[in-house]
Amino acid sequence: MRIVHYLQRIDLAEGGVVRAVLDMTALLARRGHDVVLITHHDADAPEAWKQGEADCPALKVVQAPTRPAGLFAAAQLKELEETIGAADAVHLHACWTSANNQLASMARRLGVPYVLSIHGMLDDWCMAQKTAKKRLYLAVAGRKTLERAAFVHSTAQAELDQSKKWYPKGKGVVVPLVFDLDPFRTPPGPSLAYKTFGPQGTGDIHPDEPVVLFLSRVHPKKGVEHLIRAAALLRDRDVACRTLIAGTGDPHYADSLRGLIEQLNLADHVRMLGMVTGETKVSLYERADVFALPTSQENFGFVLPEAMACRTPAITTKGVDIWPELEESGGALIADQSPEAFADAIALLLGDDARRATMGDAGRAWVFESLEPDAIAARFERMYAKAASDSKGAAA
Repeated sequence: MRIVHYLQRIDLAEGGVVRAVLDMTALLARRGHDVVLITHHDADAPEAWKQGEADCPALKVVQAPTRPAGLFAAAQLKELEETIGAADAVHLHACWTSANNQLASMARRLGVPYVLSIHGMLDDWCMAQKTAKKRLYLAVAGRKTLERAAFVHSTAQAELDQSKKWYPKGKGVVVPLVFDLDPFRTPPGPSLAYKTFGPQGTGDIHPDEPVVLFLSRVHPKKGVEHLIRAAALLRDRDVACRTLIAGTGDPHYADSLRGLIEQLNLADHVRMLGMVTGETKVSLYERADVFALPTSQENFGFVLPEAMACRTPAITTKGVDIWPELEESGGALIADQSPEAFADAIALLLGDDARRATMGDAGRAWVFESLEPDAIAARFERMYAKAASDSKGAAA
């Protein structure tokens, strides 16, 4: 099939949506599909894609929308018409991208079905932020785009349940995100983290001191302050551990976290590492004894199955749409989003080596059984084929 994706920016610092689109399009191309990724900014696209190598998505880099509110001008739309019209299916990403409404309208006019991945943006927590603005967007154009899509794609049943009220006449479908398991099949071991971040990957601490890891975008919705306050509680309870915060993001929020660490006298207990990627990231997961993500909202949360693939038990909240699956896997604990709840869960796991080992094995097994990329890619293929078939039937 010829599948055209649209994502405004390929910049991994912007979070999981970019990662999802990169992994999804790469796998579909490897499986023999003609995949085109339209974007305005290809900074973090793999070099092989930029060079146009075989079995890779084709990049179509276009000028960013020039009209107010992020809309394409007529001449810009004309430039995209041939690409959209030649597709068997178009896949749009993110709810609040105004240009998606224009591309959806173009696809309908050309008789091409489109899928819209909402990426958690209609979750209850998200809709409680800037609610009036989002309701206005939906009323003006967004709801029509959702309800006229061949499918509105959610990554978990919990996401579909929360979002469906915003497009009651639309067709929702659940397919997990494609998750590249190759870096985790034979992980490098913790030695790379030791080398990069100092003895035991944590600076000058006792070699046997346990490590609690947060690795994600540093953003207020991630709730990192709860984990820092949990570290203070653990210190006061004489629970030995070092908390590592890996990631970059909102600079004002990051500064507030540094201030909190200083205020709570946690310089010897909490360390901010900055961005960690590639093999070093996998090694850091392996170095950690517990992975903790006290988030307010995630539709999938790649970092959770990544940690579990490294046999590291995870602790997170019901703000993650796949929390029922994580809990059922046996590799994760679900806690309230509070310092007390996270301190209790961390202390529980650090105090029970056997339980951590059992959870680590269970979590890794679940990731490789439930998130096998080719099996998930086949579900996307069936979704696209159904959309194309239904579109041809309607045209006839």
